Amino acid sequence: MNSFWSDLFTVHHFTSLLDILVVWFIIYELIILLKGTKAVQLFRGIIIIAVIKIISVYLGLDAVSWLMDQVINWGVIAIIVIFQPEIRRGLEHLGRGSVLRRNQKEGIEIKHMISSLDTAIQYMSKRRIGALITIQMDTGLEDYIETGIKLDADISGELLINTFIPNTPLHDGAVIIRNQRIAVAAAYLPLSQSNLIPKELGTRHRAAVGISEVTDALTIVISEETGEVSITKDNELIRGLTRKDYLKFFNDQLLKEDDDDNKPSLSAITRWFNKLLRREK
Repeated sequence: MNSFWSDLFTVHHFTSLLDILVVWFIIYELIILLKGTKAVQLFRGIIIIAVIKIISVYLGLDAVSWLMDQVINWGVIAIIVIFQPEIRRGLEHLGRGSVLRRNQKEGIEIKHMISSLDTAIQYMSKRRIGALITIQMDTGLEDYIETGIKLDADISGELLINTFIPNTPLHDGAVIIRNQRIAVAAAYLPLSQSNLIPKELGTRHRAAVGISEVTDALTIVISEETGEVSITKDNELIRGLTRKDYLKFFNDQLLKEDDDDNKPSLSAITRWFNKLLRREK
C-alpha cells in the first residue's frame, strides 16, 4: 500500500496534474472573459463545424470534409480580424492582472449597482415615474444596445432617476446595463405578443416580458399609473414587489454568493498542492 501511494504521488504525476489544472484555469477565464459578447456565437459555430467535420469523416463525405478543412484553416485568420476588440480587451485585462482580482471587484461593483437601483426604484415608485431597466446576464444584448443612445456611464441612482424624468429626451425606451455600467438609454426592446399579459399593463411591461422571452436578461419595470415594481426574468413576470422582495431577488440573481462559496478558490488549491509537496518530500 505504501508503495502504491509513493508511486501515485510522484513528481511526474504532480506536474501532469498541475498542467491539467492550468489549462482548465485558462479555459475557464477565457469563457468568463467572452461571456455576454458576440464571441459566444462564434464558439457555437465552431462546435457545429467540428461536428460536421467528424460526421463527414465517419460517413466518408470527402467533399464536405475538404470544405470543413478549408473553413477551419482560414477561420483562424478571420477570427483574429473579426474579434480584434475582444482579443485586445483580454490582453489588457491580463496585463493589468485583473483576471485574478475580477471576482472580488465584480462583487463590489454589483453591490454598488444594487444599491443604486434601490435608490432609483424607491424614488420613482413613490412618484409614479415610469421606468424600464434591463440588466444583461449571460446572453449578450448587442442587438438591442445598438438601438439606444450610448451613455457608457457609471451606475448611480441619480442618473437613473434623471434618465426617466417625463418629457426628457431619454425617458422613452429602456436603459440597458452591461458589465455594471449603463450602456445605453432609450433602447428598443421586443414586445411580447403573449395573451397571458394582463390587459391593464402597457408597453413597458410587454417590452420587459418580450426581452425575457428571447434572452436571460433581468428587467425592472416601474408602472407610471400605479408605481408598482415588477421584474421579468426567464419569461416570467413578477408583479407587486416590495423593497424587501426585489432586493432579495437582486441578491439571489446577481450576487450568487452561495454558488461562489461552493467553488474552489485559488488559495484552497494552493493549500492542497502544498500538502502534496510535503507528502512527496
